[in-house]
Amino acid sequence: MTTCEGDSRPNREAAASVRGSNQSGLRAHNERLILALLRNTGPMPKAEIARVTGLSAQSVSVIMRGLEQEGLLERGEAIRGKVGQPSVPMRLAPDGAYFFGLKVGRRSVDLLLVNFVGEILGRTHMAHAYPTPEEVIGFARSSVEELRGKLSPKQAARIAGLGVAIPFRLWDWAASIGAPAEEIREWQNRDIRKELSEMFDFPVYLQNDATAACGAELVFGSGPKPQSFLHFFFGYFVGGGLVLNGQLFVGRTGNAAALGSLPIPALGGAHLQLVDVASLSVLEGMLSDQGAASAALWGNPREWNLNKEVVDQWIRDASAGLAYAIAASVCVVDCDTVLIDGWIPEDTRARLVSRTNAALRDLDFNGIELPQVRPGTVGPDGRALGAAGQPLSDRYLVDLNAMLNTG
Repeated sequence: MTTCEGDSRPNREAAASVRGSNQSGLRAHNERLILALLRNTGPMPKAEIARVTGLSAQSVSVIMRGLEQEGLLERGEAIRGKVGQPSVPMRLAPDGAYFFGLKVGRRSVDLLLVNFVGEILGRTHMAHAYPTPEEVIGFARSSVEELRGKLSPKQAARIAGLGVAIPFRLWDWAASIGAPAEEIREWQNRDIRKELSEMFDFPVYLQNDATAACGAELVFGSGPKPQSFLHFFFGYFVGGGLVLNGQLFVGRTGNAAALGSLPIPALGGAHLQLVDVASLSVLEGMLSDQGAASAALWGNPREWNLNKEVVDQWIRDASAGLAYAIAASVCVVDCDTVLIDGWIPEDTRARLVSRTNAALRDLDFNGIELPQVRPGTVGPDGRALGAAGQPLSDRYLVDLNAMLNTG
């Protein structure tokens, strides 16, 4: 079993050692339903939760009392009306659980420590020329130790898992990232999830990095969430994800919605893939061709200070490619929303969205509806947050569409 083709299930022996009796698949559906509802809608009083879920007031009261005692819920400020007892909204407790999210990128690796409500409590970052298994595992070991040290013993006992977001089939991209083939080929013979599971006393999950970024919108995204949407994430290579009816769709191999591989037209009747025009690797090459510094691409995106003319040209090319990729995708997947996010500053993301919408209007959409293209809401940390969202979703959430009448 290779690291990039392993499934996203946790190591079960590790899961059994985690504090508490509610491991994956064992937590009662109604408990998970209430936790998912509060995460999706925010604080709610018990009476409103009973109305929305269809559970009896007594059942809701018993469940929420248990979740409160377990430390997963806490009481908000009482809302006083003119008649009757004050209403007390219940909300997720930030200290209810903690999660690690590891992003393995082609130019950098990041580890986040996230609490139960999605707040980032700590992070480590390391830039590299290309990732190797030994380097990534060593980084994960030292970073988990460093960030776990920020928690009290009581808090550390509530660590619920580590998620890993990694590009699948890394060994196929050795030439593209300028890495020695023999070193990158090591990924083909290593099971990073298994190795990390044996290292830590909590479950470890693994998912494609672009899929994880899409999942971050579901778990940690802000604002109204479309029921179905395509998600483009700009990293070293542009990648994609797909949500259908409120659920992350990963497909047979876990690599569904590999939007970066979509063919798009090029000059002279040739064809390219979207990754060839819309990836940050392309911007890196354009900057290098102009003799401009490109190292800042892999640091904090909020601190980009790049050649404006080169960035403008990249945005024009990337948005044109995105428009073709979106047009092809929505012909197959009938969704009305497309989200764009990535390891890019907010203003760059906004310009990409604007130019992509304009490019879409120039295409022939006879027979299908033009989708709405919007910025994502998670930002550069999407892959690492999506990784942290894997243990959270597996252990504490449930598909609301399957449990509620949302129509």
